[in-house]
Amino acid sequence: MDLAFTKEEIAFREEVREFFKNNVPPETRRKLQEGRHLSKDEMVTWWRILNKKGWGVTHWPKEYGGTGWSTVQHYIFNEELQSYPAPQPLAFGVSMVGPVIYTFGNEEQKKKYLPRIANVDDWWCQGFSEPGSGSDLASLKTKAERRGDKWIINGQKTWTTLAQHADMIFCLCRTDPAAKKQMGISFIVFSMKSKGVTVRPIQTIDGGHEVNEVFFDDVEVPYENLIGEENKGWDYAKFLLGNERTGIARVGVSKERLRRIRALASKVESGGRPVIEDPAFREKLTACEIELKALELTQLRVVADEGKHGKGKPNPASSVLKIKGSEIQQTTTELLMEIIGPFAAPYDEHGDAGSNESMDWTAQIAPSYFNNRKVSIYGGSNEIQRNIISKAVLGL
Repeated sequence: MDLAFTKEEIAFREEVREFFKNNVPPETRRKLQEGRHLSKDEMVTWWRILNKKGWGVTHWPKEYGGTGWSTVQHYIFNEELQSYPAPQPLAFGVSMVGPVIYTFGNEEQKKKYLPRIANVDDWWCQGFSEPGSGSDLASLKTKAERRGDKWIINGQKTWTTLAQHADMIFCLCRTDPAAKKQMGISFIVFSMKSKGVTVRPIQTIDGGHEVNEVFFDDVEVPYENLIGEENKGWDYAKFLLGNERTGIARVGVSKERLRRIRALASKVESGGRPVIEDPAFREKLTACEIELKALELTQLRVVADEGKHGKGKPNPASSVLKIKGSEIQQTTTELLMEIIGPFAAPYDEHGDAGSNESMDWTAQIAPSYFNNRKVSIYGGSNEIQRNIISKAVLGL
């Protein structure tokens, strides 16, 4: 398997880099480099710049607004986007519900939803996890009962990321309580403005408000908002999560963070010398860089193998990307904490309050460390991913 990039692919990488250099708002980039929160307006502004360029939904089929790029070009684009850094397109719309709709939805649904997803006219959120149904997602209890031409939805979702901004939600609901738990689930989309939808914020350990509880009390949803076939939602969820786990590797994010680690470790002193000169620290940093290179090569192998597992079936190796990608992200935040030591204590828990110029440069390192504890859990916990690998790859 040849993992070297061609001349055309190298030229494409330069084109992408030049576009980001000329179009990413400087304040947006600086906030991302410092680990600060972006406002909804800042995110939407950038995503619409991307969409105007024709790069908002790069991996979609061309008939729905995609670029027609190869899987390698798509990989290069994402890596450069993450490492510049610039905000990634809203994953809940572009990488999750969008592909489900154009793969399994009907023509009316494609015409209705896909253009609005591409231009972020609708902000989407994901209604999967529930109290007691996270990694064991198939045990979910939110019910959708059909009454005439409507669904009546009751239940609760939790850890719903950025639901406070959302216009729409894609939701897994139990539509056949008598069926085996994986077989009685349907994939339904509806407006977050619907009567009976309540969003309640959850404050995370870093002090932020990124996730929410969402309650459904007799929410009426048109029957035609069902995506695909009734009781086939589990299949669509597995398809969606395969896309999500590949993205969770976030090689570009870790590359950018390692550059920052090297820069800061060369400036910050401990015991009268720069931290980068400490042999124990250098050993940890080198080990992390080696792990990241191995992850990058594994992701390239997944890219090269794309499409060999059948329509709608994720590559089992995406679970490997999820595990190692999340572990490396956590390691990089641990290294940053080691660099600044006790200066991590007076951190800014909100990350977007006050004047950036007046805030200490260490302010967001501790919140980033705390927030990254979650990456080995969301998208299917790493323990569950190991079970997937043992069954799909090792046949255990």
